[in-house]
Amino acid sequence: MPSFPKAFLVGAAILTAGFAEPALAGPIDAACRSVTHFGQDYIVCSFDPAASDIRLYNKDQAGVPFKSFKALSLELHHHDEYLVFAMNGGMYHEDLSPVGLHVEEGVEQAPLNTNSGWGNFHLLPNGVFYVGDGKARVMAAEAYRAAGIKPRFATQSGPVLVIDGALHPRFLPNSDSFKTRNGVGVTTSGEVVFAVSKRPVRFHDFATLFRDALGCPNALFLDGTISSLYAPEINRHDRLFPLGPIIAVVASFPQ
Repeated sequence: MPSFPKAFLVGAAILTAGFAEPALAGPIDAACRSVTHFGQDYIVCSFDPAASDIRLYNKDQAGVPFKSFKALSLELHHHDEYLVFAMNGGMYHEDLSPVGLHVEEGVEQAPLNTNSGWGNFHLLPNGVFYVGDGKARVMAAEAYRAAGIKPRFATQSGPVLVIDGALHPRFLPNSDSFKTRNGVGVTTSGEVVFAVSKRPVRFHDFATLFRDALGCPNALFLDGTISSLYAPEINRHDRLFPLGPIIAVVASFPQ
């Protein structure tokens, strides 16, 4: 999550005004549900990457960051497509550019970042969520680099929540750090699972949600506080902050 100056947050508030998406049914019914874990409530949305078109976005064709689900939706409408679901998709700088790896349609727009530094992104290991050939996966960043993968779409964020069934070693079950958090995981059967907490939660509890309640042996933290969700089936359209990378599930209008 970037550090926003006051004027930047005022701009974020302006984005919340005057937008209503049409009610459109997605390719998968009841993709989103409520889940309670350790006494905390979450919204969880699941998609089969073989049946759903999961993409990454950051900038429009003019090279301008979308900033919002509204802007992305309007762009898609020009191509006879619409948003089924969307979520903020990784950490970003104040100019809304990705902090780490960002791949769209096989083109690497920002490189993998394994540098040391401050903040959650650099709480190593961080990781990569990627999709391609009808499959999706979450991997630690160094493992992703070593594998030489060429995905259709990818985003890097951090820290990893769960890798091969193991929680990030820095997560504490009694931590006093509580934030609204969102992330993405992949189940043992290959389903992609997105989750956002309804209230501030610990990293440890959020990670065990993916591993123990959602069946994801691999999961990646996307951000805290920024955590934004577009899910028309549950009438959810967050417009709290300007957004950098966006993960979107896209479908075509019937012909």
